[in-house]
Formats: sequence, C-alpha cells, structure tokens
Amino acid sequence: MFIDHEYIERLLDNARKSTAAEQEQAVVKAEQGELLTHEDIALLLQVRDTALLDRIFAVAGEIKRNIYGKRIVMFAPLYISNYCVNNCVYCGFQRCNELPRRKLNREEIQEEIRILEKMGHKRIALEAGEDPVNCPLDYVLEALDAIYETKLDNGSIRRVNVNIAATTVENYKKLKDKEIGTYILFQETYHKPTYEKMHPKCAKGNYDYHLTAFDRAMEAGIEDVGAGALFGLYDSDFEVLGLMLHNEHLEQEYGVGFHTISMPRLKKAEGMDLDKFTYLVDDETFKRLVAIIRIAVPYTGIIMSTRESAEMRKELLHYGVSQVSAGSCTGIGGYKEEEMGRTTEQFKVSDERRPLEVLKELMDDGYIPSYCTACYRQGRTGDRFMQLAKSGNIGYVCTPNALMTLYEYMLDYGDDELMKRGEKLILEETEKIEREDIKNLLTRNLALMKNGKRDLYL
Repeated sequence: MFIDHEYIERLLDNARKSTAAEQEQAVVKAEQGELLTHEDIALLLQVRDTALLDRIFAVAGEIKRNIYGKRIVMFAPLYISNYCVNNCVYCGFQRCNELPRRKLNREEIQEEIRILEKMGHKRIALEAGEDPVNCPLDYVLEALDAIYETKLDNGSIRRVNVNIAATTVENYKKLKDKEIGTYILFQETYHKPTYEKMHPKCAKGNYDYHLTAFDRAMEAGIEDVGAGALFGLYDSDFEVLGLMLHNEHLEQEYGVGFHTISMPRLKKAEGMDLDKFTYLVDDETFKRLVAIIRIAVPYTGIIMSTRESAEMRKELLHYGVSQVSAGSCTGIGGYKEEEMGRTTEQFKVSDERRPLEVLKELMDDGYIPSYCTACYRQGRTGDRFMQLAKSGNIGYVCTPNALMTLYEYMLDYGDDELMKRGEKLILEETEKIEREDIKNLLTRNLALMKNGKRDLYL
C-alpha cells in the first residue's frame, strides 16, 4: 500500500532530531522554488523558530499570490441526508446518536437550492451520510438532477461537487455521467490503527477500501478529486505526509493528483467528548500546516470551511487557502429552517456570516470573490487543468472569469455598498490585464451583463 507507516514514522523521527541549520536548509529550498522531498516536508513540519516560521508563511503567501492571484472561490455545502450506518466517533451523524433522521425529498432539495441561489451561490458541495437503504446512490443521482434543474430568476447551480462514501467503479461512472464537479472524500486519518479505532464496527471501517476510493473514481473517468484529513484524530505531521504520499500515488498512476485539499479541524459534535481526543490542533500549529501544504503542493486548491472562525479564515487566506464556504448550514434542511432554529448539525459552525458580509470583507482585504465554474464546463479538468496552471496560462482566463462572476453577483444579489466597492475593484483589476484581447473581451462581457446577459465566461 502506498501509505507506508514505517516510512512516515522514520521521516518524522529523523526530522525531530534535526538541527536548526537543517531545518533552515529546507526553508531555503522552499524559498528558491525547488521541488521538496519528503524529508524536506518533514523538516518544515518541525520548524518552531519564529524567524523561520515567518519565512515559511512568507513563501506560502508568495506562492498563493503567484498562482491564484487575488481570487477566492466561493461555495456552500448542501446536506441532503443524515441517515448513516457508520459509527464514526467524531461525527454528529453517527448511528448511535438518537436524533431525528431524515432525508430531503425532491421538493425539499429544490427549496434548499432556491435559498442557496438567493444567496448568489453557483457552486455547492453535496453531502450525505452512508446508508445503502435510506440513502442509496440512486437517491444521490436523483438529487443531482433536482439541483441542476432548479432555477430561480437568474440563479442556477453550475457545479456540484459530491462528498459521499467510498463506492465502486460502476457507481463512480454513474456520478461521472451526472456531470459532477469534484469527487470529495476525506481519509479522516492516514494512520491505520487510529482509523480503525475511529470507525468501529461500521461500513466505513475498511481502511484500504476507503484509501483506494480515488483510484476507483479515476478509473471511472472522474478527473478531479478532493482529499482531506480531519486534523485532531492523530498526529498532524503524520497526516500531512500521508496526504503527500496519497497525492504522489495518484500523480504516478493517473497523471494528476488532488484537485483540492480540505483542511477541517476536529470540532465539537453531538454525542462526542472533545476532551477525549489527544491530538487536537491549536491555532498556531494549524496555520503552520496550511502554509506547509501550500508550499508542498502549490497548484492544489486549499479549502477552508466555516468550521473555522472568521478571524482564522481571514488569516489563513494569507498562507494558502484558495476556497471558502459562506453562509453554510450543516443540518438537513438547514437553510430553510435557519430562522426557526437549526436542525442537528454534523459539526459546529464557527463563521455564521452571510455571503454578502463575507464578500465585502474579502474585497476590503484586496481579494476577488469568484463564483466561476468555467474550467469544468470548458473541459479544463484533471491533467489539462494542471498543465495550464503550471504553465501560468490559466491566469489569463481565471481573473477575467472571477471578475465576471463577481459582477454577476453584484447585479443580482448585491446592495449599493457592494456595488460601489465592486465597480472600483473590477475597474482596477481590468486595467491590470496585460493582454489587450482579453481585456477587451472582458469589457465587452461586462457591458453585456449590465444589459441582462448572464453566465458569460472565457
């Protein structure tokens, strides 16, 4: 198996014995843009010296700016079912919890989507518990149809990323046929003994089957996959190296690694005692993890959910985060019931701001909020996306597309304050575009959008 526990532990043991000079040498390699080895990453994970940490944060920020510019991708989760046969000890939906179990019917799904569309969302992450009886794949496929078919005024969901349990090649082909975006699956922990401890006597308890899910997804033709570890279940340094080995395995076997890496931290959930977890990650460690992952996989998107506070998310944008959720609910039917009191949630949400508030702060901080889904619809996925990203050519379309989706949001969902800020930002960023043909096309499309056209992209 490509996750070699002894190898990871040996890397970490050696790195823990390293000198300050050896750690600095790894930082220098990162600063010079050299390809980092596993040993280098292990050394970076041991850095505690304040001056060296500042250099790590600086290079992570520089990589983020060079590759992603000022763009921050926006999305929201949609939970459609909390039926689950698993007993994951960290999850609010674990089967032993006595809570109202439900799944949304087609009409309820469409109602949730209309609410999300009123918020301006174009990209969602579909979430569901694992239950082959109450939440079979056919139900998920029908939900995808309902989502893509639902329109409200100018609103539409243009990309659905799917986070459901590991399954078969045949089932992944069915998801591919429904034109999903990224298939997302968190390994939770790459440490097999801990994985088995966290998933006792349940369908999810097969470590190897779960670990090889992306292999089956890619065999089925799904080109974009998104990984993640739940930091706090085991040693975070081990998890980072596990993510790196997993990513390299996919690159070697299929020509492309993770499209995204999510960075959830263990939070309080129904039916679990947070004090019983001994590997909880503090704020300073978490910042360091984000920065090191950004350095190690420069072209992979890093996702930060509303598990984290507004303050933490704001800071982490400087160190590598490129996608954030906004206005999130993690309960079943939660968007409709929000004003009435939320349903039981999978985990505690820390950033409860509405999307409009999040966008205003992002723009105040110099970012371009982006609802763009063009790459997926233009076939810029998998290794084709990575080739464009690594060549730098993706920037010619990403910034204009981000500006167009921001303008679309401003016209349909913004207030006077957002419009004033946004028009200034768009004018400034348009002037910075070096290619005249791209600048002219963007200017033309913005004028068309002002006159009622929508969903324009390069």
